[in-house]
Amino acid sequence: MGCCNRRCGLIAGAVFGAVVAILGGVLIPLGNSIIQGTVEEEAVIEPGTTAHDNWVAAGAGVYRQFWIFDVKNPIEIVEHGATPVVLEKGPYTYRTRYLPKADIVFNPNLTVSFNLPGGAIFEPSMSVGPEEDNVTALNLAVAGAYSMVTPEFHATLNLMMKLSKSSLFQRRTVKEMLWGYMDPMLKGTVGLFPAYNSTTDGPYNVYTGKDDIAKVGKIDNWKGERKLSFWNDTYCDMINGTDASSFPPFVDKTKPLYFFSSDICRSVSASYDFSYDLKGIEVYRYGLLPSTMASPVDNPENRCFCRDPKTTKNCTLAGVLDLTACQDGRTIYISLPHYLHGSPSLREAVLGLNPIPEYHNTYMDVEPNTGFTLRFAKRIQVNMMYGPSKNITVLKKVKDYTIFPIVWMNETAMLDDETADLFKKELVSRIQMLETIQQVLMGVGAAIFALCLISYCVVRFKGNQEKSV
Repeated sequence: MGCCNRRCGLIAGAVFGAVVAILGGVLIPLGNSIIQGTVEEEAVIEPGTTAHDNWVAAGAGVYRQFWIFDVKNPIEIVEHGATPVVLEKGPYTYRTRYLPKADIVFNPNLTVSFNLPGGAIFEPSMSVGPEEDNVTALNLAVAGAYSMVTPEFHATLNLMMKLSKSSLFQRRTVKEMLWGYMDPMLKGTVGLFPAYNSTTDGPYNVYTGKDDIAKVGKIDNWKGERKLSFWNDTYCDMINGTDASSFPPFVDKTKPLYFFSSDICRSVSASYDFSYDLKGIEVYRYGLLPSTMASPVDNPENRCFCRDPKTTKNCTLAGVLDLTACQDGRTIYISLPHYLHGSPSLREAVLGLNPIPEYHNTYMDVEPNTGFTLRFAKRIQVNMMYGPSKNITVLKKVKDYTIFPIVWMNETAMLDDETADLFKKELVSRIQMLETIQQVLMGVGAAIFALCLISYCVVRFKGNQEKSV
């Protein structure tokens, strides 16, 4: 009788262990469902959610670092046609995006509209010197005027340059180059980012994700339009994805992330590179592919971004994007810093450039469950163009069209320790706790089941032996 009771107890224990293990397995989809529901609820852009609080104002400090290309041989270039030699000078760092989104309006169609105010505050402690540092750089007014006028007006432009004592290169402060100065030739303010502190980007209209979390943050329209009007092409004029500050939750690393950048007047995609631990949080690193700035020869989809066959060597030049159509007539070329992924001829025409992917590529670190971008570095180089002219004195020695680097910028941010701790407490710890409970239940249940089953077999074996005796 005792033996029978022992066997029954072991069978019951094995059944109990199996039930516990099964419960741990059942908790996997149940736990995932709980996590998914919580994330989806907090990822919606509406007052009271985590997404809304992070969306209204950037929690982490956002900085723009500038490196200006200082021209080392300006006289030799103008008088003898020497190849330009440049040396980057920087960083000069400014805090940006410190102002929250403005004019926020939640619309009945489950979208929200807003403007992004501009603003820049100089950070001396994060810079190599004061804003008053001098640099020798390409003359923005001369290069801009050269790009805008046809050869018939070169003689007039040459006269204007002589009267104002303007040359191909000029000596200016960093502050003047970035934010503007009164140009003697054009009699107006000229700069790379004039009036930045008094401008806004937008309005944007994005989906809140209330009805479909897969649409959260995606741009519905920009400046009232669902497509761009710069490129005269259906593909190139598309506005895809978000503004890159966040993406829909539950990111699939096998698929690219799409985002629109008004700085470059186009949408681009980023692909998964690797995963790593950022302050105790697993993130996915996404970066731009070399094909983003490839020539139409290598990437036919970029054909519609080629605007001027003359300066792009019949659309065979890789690495630069002509933004004239979206810069109010200013001829600006955008590239990655030091012409990363650009044609070798760009670096042969201007010496002193050394592209390094680690320092010059654009990337985003995205937390896969929420889709929040926790760290990013948007790196862009601003270039202008000049070329030969029979009637402009300072260009008579120039042999070919040159796309000349002026400055490259790194806009960057990373979540601070306080935000990281809060993120881990609210999300990561909950996920880890559920996973731990699942593993413990499955492990303990399997152990009880195995132990009871083995013990049952041993008891039964001994009982059979006793009977045979």
